[in-house]
Amino acid sequence: MKLLIAALFTLTSLDALETSDKLFECTEIFKARKSELLVELERIDEQKQALSALKTATEELLVKREAKVSQDEEAVERKLLEISSKENSIKKMLKKNEEILKEIKNLKMDKMSETFAKMKAASAAGVLSEMSPQDAAAILSSLKPKTVGTILSKMDAKKASELTLILSE
Repeated sequence: MKLLIAALFTLTSLDALETSDKLFECTEIFKARKSELLVELERIDEQKQALSALKTATEELLVKREAKVSQDEEAVERKLLEISSKENSIKKMLKKNEEILKEIKNLKMDKMSETFAKMKAASAAGVLSEMSPQDAAAILSSLKPKTVGTILSKMDAKKASELTLILSE
């Protein structure tokens, strides 16, 4: 029994020694792993800082671009307003010019009508016969019906017929 106790004690001592060696080995592995983890943690921290700096730079760039876009939009709006204003001004001038042109044409037609009204029917018929049918019809339409009838009676029948058709439209 003593022998058994001594053997058991020896085995226990050996187990304890072996366990102690294993614990020492584990501690050394953990220390080595701890230094590796610290290096990895430092690398991750550096990457986190770099990412944060990139994020900040990107946000600043975005703010600058938004400001530029806003300025460009304002410039475009000003140009559009300027163009719209000029367009309205041009439309007014065009309308005024058209009215003036119409007035000039009416005055011109009145003068021509007066001239043809004062002419002898045979002379007026000769001049109108040489003009384009549209121009001759325009002049005739501004004259009194009695004068038109007298002038048409002095014209060639074919020309008088053509002008009468144009006047009736």
